[in-house]
Amino acid sequence: MFYNNERIAVFIDGANLYATAKALDFDIDYKKLLALFKSKATLVRAYYYTVLIEDQEYSPIRPLVDWLDYNGYTLITKPAKEFTDSSGRRRIRNSIDVELAVDVMEIAGKVDHVVLLTGDGGYRRLIEAVQRQGTRVTIISTVSVSPPMAADEIRRQADNFVDLASLRGEISRQHSGARPARNDDDYEEGDDDYEDDFDDEDSYEDDEIAETA
Repeated sequence: MFYNNERIAVFIDGANLYATAKALDFDIDYKKLLALFKSKATLVRAYYYTVLIEDQEYSPIRPLVDWLDYNGYTLITKPAKEFTDSSGRRRIRNSIDVELAVDVMEIAGKVDHVVLLTGDGGYRRLIEAVQRQGTRVTIISTVSVSPPMAADEIRRQADNFVDLASLRGEISRQHSGARPARNDDDYEEGDDDYEDDFDDEDSYEDDEIAETA
């Protein structure tokens, strides 16, 4: 799938990858994930995209985002949009689709291989456009759960599909009984549930998850 002399760029749809790993019942060690790609080819850049609620005093995803920003990832964040629906419920919505697609198109002609960690079928046309530039595309998601997290259209369009379940032994985060003190090489994912940023009284609508759930 990878060649040692090729240049690759990795794009992580944060919410979608989180939902996929959660469906497979394991937590991702992002240090191991980055090391995996570096061991396979020449990694040009690894991007991580996520939506943040800016007015919260504490966000469970913030420690992870800060850690990624200092440890080899390029962070692309976007503030969530809040609105009230017809029933008076507070709802939060936003999507990073456009930001991810623009960044992929900008770098596609400068690398040999683009890796997308997402199962969102909305990226099929993006994959097709990248391939027209002569760049190979690999999708990492899963079909090992029911319903599958990876849309059939992007699996068909991509040059390669890797089931995240097959990488579990290489990138899963080990849990210990006691959590060590945090240092530059550690990160905590806030009880491992950043989707729990949104309690039962709120509803967080994410385009990526909605299409794959």
